[in-house]
Amino acid sequence: MKVVIFAGGMGTRISEESHLKPKPMIEIGEKPILWHIMKIYSHYGFNDFIICLGYKGYVIKEYFMNYFLHNADVTIDLANNQMEVHNSKAENFKVTLVDTGLHTKTAGRLKRIMHHIGNEDFMLTYGDGVADVNLHELLKFHQQHNKIATVTAIQPLGRFGVMNINEDHTVDVFKEKVRGDEGWINGGFFVLKPEIIKYLDGDTDKQMWEEEPLRNLAANDQLMAYRHDSFWKCMDALRDKHELEDLWNSGQAKWKIWE
Repeated sequence: MKVVIFAGGMGTRISEESHLKPKPMIEIGEKPILWHIMKIYSHYGFNDFIICLGYKGYVIKEYFMNYFLHNADVTIDLANNQMEVHNSKAENFKVTLVDTGLHTKTAGRLKRIMHHIGNEDFMLTYGDGVADVNLHELLKFHQQHNKIATVTAIQPLGRFGVMNINEDHTVDVFKEKVRGDEGWINGGFFVLKPEIIKYLDGDTDKQMWEEEPLRNLAANDQLMAYRHDSFWKCMDALRDKHELEDLWNSGQAKWKIWE
């Protein structure tokens, strides 16, 4: 089963780093978050990836073209123009890199790679979110309901603590980052049937996948939600990158489900 990853956005809300590289290439634990996402899928046996490129897509191309060197020790003999590779580390990834346009919206990016999909169901996610979602259970859920689309629904932690303040201004209850205050939201990690192409009509280059296509799927009773109530985190801003980095460095990265 193929896995499509959106990796073409400009990442303007994390511009401190995205002015140099696309957001999926921002590193957590010295590895791009894109790599972390691919490792999650690979853990469940999904190793055939289609990456939707856009902003600074050449950086992602260079990374995979030189993956062997990025993950090995080398001895370079400049006098003889020779190189010896030591301790190389490879992944069981097959990666198709598709330039889907600099300013193309997510619906257009998906439409532009559909010719790589064929007639089988496939997975889709964003290049900036990690989770410990059980992809086998997600796929089983999708196959049981037989609708066109499944979205993983998550309940994010609240961004701010909640206080109960008495008339005398004392605080008698303080709850930090209550989960579920914001309801269920789109957490990515989709499973889709190839019939999704019917919902990608018109000028999709100017459409967000999260808008008209998903709304129409819901209106036609073709969108189901797989509830995931464990770890999920999107790297939307620099503070999110720092939180993910802290979790990784402290050995508490719950999305690291691989050995």
